[in-house]
Amino acid sequence: MTSQKVFLTPEGYQKLQEELQYLTTVRRPEIAKAIHDAKMDGDVMENAGYDEAKHQQAFVEGRIMTLQAMLENAVLIESDDRPNDRVVLGSRVTVVEDGWEPETYTIVGSAEADPGAGRISNESPLGKALMGHQPGDKVAFKTPEGTVEVQILRIE
Repeated sequence: MTSQKVFLTPEGYQKLQEELQYLTTVRRPEIAKAIHDAKMDGDVMENAGYDEAKHQQAFVEGRIMTLQAMLENAVLIESDDRPNDRVVLGSRVTVVEDGWEPETYTIVGSAEADPGAGRISNESPLGKALMGHQPGDKVAFKTPEGTVEVQILRIE
């Protein structure tokens, strides 16, 4: 695992901690029991239940390692620390594209991105374009359909 910084809101950090807790205290023991039960059924060479449990174990252990690394390298985005005069991590930004209704996004780290919920990564094309800009600025970013330009209406 790399030691790359993972930008998280306090809520995102809490959510990852909860997922890690669930995987280590609930899922890991469930899978261990499934592996044990499958071994008790006899030959594991042609045991679909055993194979499935081992696949689940590999997935869960991989996710646990990922979560641990993310939490170790977490940098919290505190809402009190950010200015409202320019876009930074944690900013809530309202933008408008010509001919469209205004849209509001919260700029978060990639681990918390959920565009459907209005949470875009600072590494996404729009997120990158918005970073450091102020209300009134127009920014352009590339999409598969071409270049799009939006104007920043406000930052919260």
